Amino acid sequence: MSQNTVTTPVPGTTDRALDARALHAALAGLCASLVAIGLARFAYTPLIPSLIQAHWFSAADTVALGAANFAGYLAGAVIGRPLATRLSNRHALRLLMVLATAAFFACAVPVSVSWFFLWRFLSGLTGGAIMVLVATAILPHMPPGRRAFVSGMIFLGLGLGIAASGTLVPELLKLGLGQTWLGLGAVSLLLTAVSWKGWPSADVPTGMPAPTAAGHRPADHAQGSSHPALRVLYFQYAANALGLVPAMVLLVDYVARGLGQGASAGAGYWVLYGVAAIAGPLLAGAIGGKLGFRNAYRLAMLLQGLAVGLLAASHHTVALWLSTIVLGTFTPGIVPLVLGRVQEMLPHDATAQRAAWSRATIAFALCQALGGYGYAYLFAQSHENYRLIFMCGAVAMAVAFVTDFAVRRPKAD
Repeated sequence: MSQNTVTTPVPGTTDRALDARALHAALAGLCASLVAIGLARFAYTPLIPSLIQAHWFSAADTVALGAANFAGYLAGAVIGRPLATRLSNRHALRLLMVLATAAFFACAVPVSVSWFFLWRFLSGLTGGAIMVLVATAILPHMPPGRRAFVSGMIFLGLGLGIAASGTLVPELLKLGLGQTWLGLGAVSLLLTAVSWKGWPSADVPTGMPAPTAAGHRPADHAQGSSHPALRVLYFQYAANALGLVPAMVLLVDYVARGLGQGASAGAGYWVLYGVAAIAGPLLAGAIGGKLGFRNAYRLAMLLQGLAVGLLAASHHTVALWLSTIVLGTFTPGIVPLVLGRVQEMLPHDATAQRAAWSRATIAFALCQALGGYGYAYLFAQSHENYRLIFMCGAVAMAVAFVTDFAVRRPKAD
């Protein structure tokens, strides 16, 4: 998820209140993240048991189709900026929202595995592209003193989407699988309409400071591509994706089918996951401000690894609750932590920060896609061994955590 950072505020604008246009832009960003990630990705998770039980697809195909969204997310992260360069941020974001909405309606008809794969891929593509574009399209138009608040609103869409998928999907499923997809499409269409006129009309706002304002150090930009600690961070963020994918894809199915508690119980855990995700970005940002983003991210990796390992080790209700809360918190919560870490390492160059954040996002998306397909294959080959998948996620988080201490960093860091 991309964020624009400007180091020198415009005099008199730092603490200016948000006007109606700025609030509408912030709401548009929330709607975009809610539709393209919160619903387009996470609403699929509570649908997995029903897709299998209704014989729309086999268990292996259903999990693999979930991974199609991850592959699309990678493609979207790569093409997001070129698309905006060609169309403008406003038109690109509108197009992506329409495409995400169309994907919901298309999935209402299980024509074939290929048909479903195409639309799940496209829904992922919209998510990746929107998350690269949405903050950089909005934040430069905001008073510097209000950008943290607006950024929080954008990230809030993720948690709201997860929580909504856990509450809305079970109700829609009472009407049928096809009707569930149509209902999600209707919600997405409404949110697209709400956001339509909220996007800033210009890509470069007037009156805002340039990236080369006072305090800019050109050396930072060159440092952005060669900084040893940044390369470590890219690796850690990629490994973090491998650690999160098992719960993102299989948590509901594990509770519903693996533990035999049923789809409604699985959806209940997904609601808990979503509630934790709502609090995640705010909590992570507060911890990062108190401990420093490097130490905060270390703590996040440790807690995530323990949580995924707990899923593999125990099916006790308390263990499931704890794991769900921790993983729900850090699914969106790692974003401000990693972003803050990038800003700590490149404090004087917004251009270098954006470039580094783009590379980090692509690394995360790549391993998310590889993890999705790899876990789907392993899930099928291991005769649906959930605990094996969760243990792989725990190992990935352990590797990310240990790497932070194993690689020597420059004293300046």
